[in-house]
Amino acid sequence: MALVKKEHFGIARKIVSNMTSESWETIPHATMTYEADITDLMPQYKKLNEDCTDKTKKITINTIMLKILCEGLKAAPKMNTHLIFNRKLVRGCLKYYDHIDISMPLVLPTGEMMTVNMHDMGNKSLSEMTDAINDTIRRAKGSDMNEVMFEVSLDNTLNGLKEGKILQAIRRLYGSKTGKHKVKTLTGKDKKEYYAIPTTERLTKHDIEQGTTTISNLGSIYKEQKGFCALLEIIPPQTTAFAINAAQKRPTVVTDENGKESIEIRTILPITIAIDHRALDYGDVVPFMKKLDEIFANPEVVLGWK
Repeated sequence: MALVKKEHFGIARKIVSNMTSESWETIPHATMTYEADITDLMPQYKKLNEDCTDKTKKITINTIMLKILCEGLKAAPKMNTHLIFNRKLVRGCLKYYDHIDISMPLVLPTGEMMTVNMHDMGNKSLSEMTDAINDTIRRAKGSDMNEVMFEVSLDNTLNGLKEGKILQAIRRLYGSKTGKHKVKTLTGKDKKEYYAIPTTERLTKHDIEQGTTTISNLGSIYKEQKGFCALLEIIPPQTTAFAINAAQKRPTVVTDENGKESIEIRTILPITIAIDHRALDYGDVVPFMKKLDEIFANPEVVLGWK
């Protein structure tokens, strides 16, 4: 067996590796799948874009699904929380928020994946959500992602110092600033010029700080996906994570207004739901699923969200 090459992690992969490791080391995950029948939703989706001539203003099915999940979270506020838990002292505290900040994985122009924070998405219309997402993508193109991610990493390390995590801080600084694993950031004139760019034209740590929940659109990465994501990580201190899978044609039992059952080919979009079992039980997810049931049974409601 011959070694082909060695690839050292860049800062993006380091951050993902660290956060997901912490997730699986500390969080008892519980998952379930909600199978959304979007057959009747699709004609309403098309109506939303009937008069749209500007492609940048077009509302996508991803945006609609983000909005639907936000409506579900409003019905189940316990799912939009941060957990502070001390296992040694067996003390826990849930922090509730009056807004929904979505941590959303985004494919960068370089092909790398990075999670951005889409702030206050629960109170935005579909058009406002579309504008916010497009603006984030636009600013990402003018950003040095190593700089942005190092800002967040450094901020996280400094917060750890405040919490007494001295050894962790020393290890992180050593790992990021020495040897072959050194993180390359801007210096001198290049750094000065970069930070002179207005924050309206680039991403900052505010754009990739921790949200209140994470929603990943796996279906947008591979539309031919069959089945669904069975397990996904929750990033602490969040207590939930969601994966929107690809829409798929399936034979489905449907009941008409007379109670008669038949089998039809329907468009099903599976949604994977992961919860932190320290903070939530399955019963806490029921209001969320009932809200989604209500929306998919009356899909014309999305027209009022534009």
